[in-house]
Amino acid sequence: MSGVKVSIESRNKEDHPLVASLLAILLVVLCLWASVWQFNRGTARHELNSRIASHISQGPTSLEKTALNIDDAEWRKISIEGTFDSSHQILLRNRYSEGKYGFDLLTLFTATSGQSFWVDRGWIAPGADATSTPRLPITPKTQVSILGRVRLDHSLPRGSFFAIPTNNKDNLISRWNAQAQYVNGTEKYYVDLLDSNDPQLKPGSPVELPELSDGPHMAYALQWLFFAGMVVYGRILLRRSR
Repeated sequence: MSGVKVSIESRNKEDHPLVASLLAILLVVLCLWASVWQFNRGTARHELNSRIASHISQGPTSLEKTALNIDDAEWRKISIEGTFDSSHQILLRNRYSEGKYGFDLLTLFTATSGQSFWVDRGWIAPGADATSTPRLPITPKTQVSILGRVRLDHSLPRGSFFAIPTNNKDNLISRWNAQAQYVNGTEKYYVDLLDSNDPQLKPGSPVELPELSDGPHMAYALQWLFFAGMVVYGRILLRRSR
């Protein structure tokens, strides 16, 4: 019996280092995976920021050239001629300017070439209460020339806006009505208004550019490598102590 007991104890002593080693290997693999994931995220964000900065610095292009490859035209400046439709406007909620809550005003615009899309005319202050129509800027009925910045429609929030009633007497239309009435039929992009030949259209608070920061992803990648090294170092110390 004593021989069997000694055999079991010796086997347990052999199993413990093996389990610890397998656990250490698993932790190292997870740390390396997390490091690579953060590195790839950092690389993708850096490439996106570089493309945005490059497009912002370029001169204005035409709507015809933009329409050929709209996915690669985001953030490019664009010169367009056409007319605004003040009967089709929506307010994007949860927009802030200098820390003050308000809306972004979007007005439907039809270019002389026939395309219809939304133009973000910038930030406006809210009304008296959450459902009251705020004071809106004047929308000219004549043909105008505008300078804007192309944005893809996936940047617009879904289900987070109000439609403005055409008679200006009713309260704001609920979000699902706004979606049903106004979203369908427009192009797959919209335009941030920057300037116009009509002084009435110049936004008082234009849409701000995003902060082009690469974020902490590369630092996180190095941090996970450090964790992996700590696991290896800890396993070596544990083996020496045994």
